[in-house]
Amino acid sequence: DEEEDPVDHKLEVETACAPKCEAFVRAYEACATRIESDETGEAHCTGQYFDMYKCVDECAKKEIMERTV
Repeated sequence: DEEEDPVDHKLEVETACAPKCEAFVRAYEACATRIESDETGEAHCTGQYFDMYKCVDECAKKEIMERTV
């Protein structure tokens, strides 16, 4: 019996979670647009980025863990 290679469902699950985190995605995108013209290099969207990915991670973690068992 030949074992199949494991499949990483993380990207698929995260993509499915994105609509549930739409407000965070919009906030990050708005920030990114706002700082495009920053010539100092000091502006950043770190807070919005982490908020967005925390939402996606929270949504995705249960399904990812269920698929790995």
